[in-house]
Amino acid sequence: MGVTGTTGHRSAKLAVGVAVIVVGVVLAWRFGAFGLLSLERLDDLASAVDRLGAWAPAAFVVLWVLAAVLFLPGLPITVAGGVVFGAVWGTVWTTVGANLGATAAFLIARYLARGLVEQRIADNETLGRIDRGVARHGWRMVLITRLVPVFPFNLQNYAYGLTDISLSTYALVSLPAMLPATIAYSFAAGSLRTGDLGRTLWYLAIAAVAFVLLSFVPSWLLSRIGDDELDSQP
Repeated sequence: MGVTGTTGHRSAKLAVGVAVIVVGVVLAWRFGAFGLLSLERLDDLASAVDRLGAWAPAAFVVLWVLAAVLFLPGLPITVAGGVVFGAVWGTVWTTVGANLGATAAFLIARYLARGLVEQRIADNETLGRIDRGVARHGWRMVLITRLVPVFPFNLQNYAYGLTDISLSTYALVSLPAMLPATIAYSFAAGSLRTGDLGRTLWYLAIAAVAFVLLSFVPSWLLSRIGDDELDSQP
């Protein structure tokens, strides 16, 4: 009876997880999100978000969540956010959406569709490296993988849900670690719509500083920890 109940509970959670993903795919397809999520169609994506008026921020955040859950590219969304909302609010809404999406994927992997996720990435060495890294470095592994462009962002979200790291640690470390890239792309895109030369130059300078940090911080982190240690057994 206990085994049957446990199996049924797991099946129910898997069904809910699959249903959430399917609904997300249908909605994304219905509203043309798949076709819009590319840098080549950046103008179309920005226009689609801008046409929503007061609902644009909420729709933008939902789009980010869907992108994180469905393995869709986030860069075009970040750039579109900077174009539509400006540098500052583009950074704000991208930060909210990307972190909610990362958390949603984490929770799906841990509680709703663990079996489905494990099957998808079971043979992916990235999961093994992240799992070993969490066991060895704890929260530092989250910081490393968010800043060092070795591990795909969307895959990380699901992979961490399969490790022993806590949701609070994952979320609290992910948020600041994702900010430099968000600021860099949002401010670079936001500089296109300021209409003021002085502000444009300030935005470009801020974006340049963020890009420099993204260039040097990962190298510094790897020099302190060592890329080989990411593969080491704890």
